[in-house]
Amino acid sequence: MTATEPGSYKDTVSLPKTQFDMRANATKREPEIQKFWADNRIYEKLSQSNPGEPFVLHDGPPYSNGALHIGHAMNKILKDTINKFQLLNGRKVRYIPGWDCHGLPIEVKVLQAMKPEERRSLTPIELRRRAKAWALEQQQQQCASFMRYGVWGDWEHPYLTLTPDYEAAQIGVFGQMVLKGYIYRGFKPVHWSPSSRTALAEAELEYPEGHVSRSIYAAFPVISLGDGATALQPYLSDLGVAVWTTTPWTIPANLAVAVNPELTYAVVKDEGSKLKGELGTPFAHLIVAKDLVERLTQVLGTSLSVQAEISGKALEVSTYRHPLFDRESPIVIGGDYVTTESGTGLVHTAPGHGQDDFIVGQRYGLPVLSPVDDEGNFTAEAGPFAGLNVLGDANAAVIKALREAGALLKEEDYGHRYPYDWRTKKPTIFRATEQWFASVEGFREEALRAIKEVEWIPAQGENRITAMVGDRSDWCISRQRSWGVPIPVFYDEETNEPLLNADTISHVQKIFAEHGSDAWWEMSVEELLPEPYRSNGRSYRKGFDTMDVWFDSGSSWAAVAQQREGLHYPVEMYLEGSDQHRGWFQSSLLTSVAVNGHAPYKTVLTHGFALDEQGRKMSKSLGNVVDPAIVIEGGKNQKEEPAYGADVLRLWVSSVDYTSDVPLGKNILKQMADVYRKIRNTARFLLGNLHDFDPATHAVPYDELPELDRYMLHRMTEVFADITDAFKTYEFFRFFQTVQNFCVVDLSNFYLDIAKDRLYISAADAPRRCSCQTVLAVAIENLARAIAPVLSHLAEDIWQFLPYKTPYLSVFESGWVKLEASWENPELAMKWEKLRDLRTEVNKVLEQARNDKAIGSSLEAKVLLYAADVDFRQQLEALNPTSSLSGNGVDELRYLFLASQVDLLDSPGILADLKYSAEAGSLSIGVVDAEGKKCDRCWNYSTHVGESAEHPLLCERCIPALEGEF
Repeated sequence: MTATEPGSYKDTVSLPKTQFDMRANATKREPEIQKFWADNRIYEKLSQSNPGEPFVLHDGPPYSNGALHIGHAMNKILKDTINKFQLLNGRKVRYIPGWDCHGLPIEVKVLQAMKPEERRSLTPIELRRRAKAWALEQQQQQCASFMRYGVWGDWEHPYLTLTPDYEAAQIGVFGQMVLKGYIYRGFKPVHWSPSSRTALAEAELEYPEGHVSRSIYAAFPVISLGDGATALQPYLSDLGVAVWTTTPWTIPANLAVAVNPELTYAVVKDEGSKLKGELGTPFAHLIVAKDLVERLTQVLGTSLSVQAEISGKALEVSTYRHPLFDRESPIVIGGDYVTTESGTGLVHTAPGHGQDDFIVGQRYGLPVLSPVDDEGNFTAEAGPFAGLNVLGDANAAVIKALREAGALLKEEDYGHRYPYDWRTKKPTIFRATEQWFASVEGFREEALRAIKEVEWIPAQGENRITAMVGDRSDWCISRQRSWGVPIPVFYDEETNEPLLNADTISHVQKIFAEHGSDAWWEMSVEELLPEPYRSNGRSYRKGFDTMDVWFDSGSSWAAVAQQREGLHYPVEMYLEGSDQHRGWFQSSLLTSVAVNGHAPYKTVLTHGFALDEQGRKMSKSLGNVVDPAIVIEGGKNQKEEPAYGADVLRLWVSSVDYTSDVPLGKNILKQMADVYRKIRNTARFLLGNLHDFDPATHAVPYDELPELDRYMLHRMTEVFADITDAFKTYEFFRFFQTVQNFCVVDLSNFYLDIAKDRLYISAADAPRRCSCQTVLAVAIENLARAIAPVLSHLAEDIWQFLPYKTPYLSVFESGWVKLEASWENPELAMKWEKLRDLRTEVNKVLEQARNDKAIGSSLEAKVLLYAADVDFRQQLEALNPTSSLSGNGVDELRYLFLASQVDLLDSPGILADLKYSAEAGSLSIGVVDAEGKKCDRCWNYSTHVGESAEHPLLCERCIPALEGEF
């Protein structure tokens, strides 16, 4: 062809061609990709046919109640990222999603939806049926949301804690613990929620900030002195034992005062006579810890002087009179909880209302007095306080009675950590009740050994759970609710003794396996009892306590990992939020160790919580909640809340250090969307420039590739090795940083920037173009594989738009990244890293000229270089042929700098007079106008433009390119 008009050669340029959209259009495209996965059963096929060993990440069950929040999304995406990496590496991944379906919140939801008259006539079995229907409805809604995140799993066969097979397995775990002697019934203090009217476990408590109690200092009159305390006899007539408490309502249940045997106590005299005067007490002297005398002087606002000293041990079995009730109680030796950190150094002891109090009381044979009913009201045992609510008006009444009795020394507000029911958000109390317990003491050492055998990520998780298990009391596993798995115990009608043994448990387990736990309410005692006990002359009744929901979920290793086909126990990993050290991680550990002597998991990974961009907890009242559904689908105002799709949410999860609490908000989401677009646009460029390339027929052998291409293959071995290691070590933020850097710095800003000339200007089948396409094909396939665990939809979208055929239907079937070890070439890399540094310095000077509008594009420039280093100068000379066609058309400085010409100078002298110049170490750089005219096809400047009569607008490169020779 002959052309003389500018622009006539545009059709001879090989521009990118692809149907891969620049925009993600995620709300439409992601569901299409998910349908593709489902229709082709990609997950199912890989989980069964992969050649590697099974990998089981056991799902911790979210609660089937309410819409999912950003914490759910973070949790499930982390799990999916790990699972998909393992799938891509050939392992058989079986992921069974689970749901916790019992418990109070669901029960409350059901009751709230009913009219008062309906609630009054509601039977337990009808409540259970309604609760089950509610739980299943919520589970289905949550399931759909999890699937929209792109999470893979056996969604058609999840595990639900309400199914007969699960409940039967749970009874099996309970039964084995019974037979090993780890389950017992006891009357002892437990966390009790008056608002829920049930006992609670530690994992069901929360400690909100801002709780303030009414604390009091009180004194009880000393009646007698033990043998070791006779030295205090001179003070006995007006001597009081001083105590401090933040729960004045427990004073009616006081049965002792505890001291620390290692502390020194003092008898102090009230020199200001405030006790007998202003306060109206009978005391002139008080017993307090010696180390607290100075502070108590300030607290009580009087002058206290030490009259005598005595050891805590010497005070034992001295007695005092209760100021409100006609009873005498002892001074006892307490544990290390008796300190001088606060109070008086003596601890008011009510065995029915405190764990330490109970233990001390058992040692001294004290009764367990707990004059409080299920609703938190004083019973008749509380005398004049009967009927008052301990979290309501009881405190004021007790304080008033103490004041009138001359026992009150001081009252003040006290801010401290106080347990609340995590469901009702209301305060709890310690209250002695008859409950079923798991004896953690019985297998504590085994549990602590098991913890050491587990890999904890992050490592401090081990310290956290070790402390919790080491310090915890026995586990209260009974609840006074209807919606749960019943504790399968019968009671003798005559003796009230529990009937719980291998025969009864096994019989009930079989019934539950067939009919579910509703059978406990639907069937008679005779039907639920095995044959020998139906006719043994005794009469039995059913107990109606249900199991702690943490026992439900803590049995999942037995109900799921041990029973489901393709799974095994112990599993490879548990992964949940850091709060589960006291929840599911611990309940699973305790049940597994109690039954089998080892942990149910080999690795435990924990993540923090999502906060807003200011580091605040997300709450509806603050208006800072990020709803994952709105992130994906967009809000009502799409400008304010655009639809980002699931992949942007997944990218955010990969970008953060999940081991701590992590921020999320509109600005962060926008940043993630920008990074996503950069990755997508990089992929689009790669795909577009492979439109006429098939690796099977067009790939250039490695030893025929130019240096730049071989360097890029080496660089990819580094990049994808880093990404692989990031996934193996669960440091996903390293994946995020590396992929972003690879797409932006290595590809877009460097290799692809240089490659455009080869890809667009060369003949379609020219070696310099095909060699570049060979590298692009390696890059796009491995980029798709590498991002697939995180950007699953984008990776699949890329794979489906590969312009050539592969043996694999899906990117996930193609396996993990595929690179050749022979591509590693550190020596070549050192050379090209130095050239990249040079390119950066040259670009700075070019940019200066561009900013001043001295040049438009860099092709309008000639770069002048002086290298003082002889060896480096020789390298540069080899990359700067004198003729435009004498090099390989790739490894040349002008392509590296995107300049039309490069001159290497013998001395830097000329550069000093140039406007655009710079020094960079031993290099001197200058920029001047390019010589010649602009080629109408490649836009390079050349002194040869116009020499051809046939193609007067073209340079000496483009003319042979039209003939397929360059």
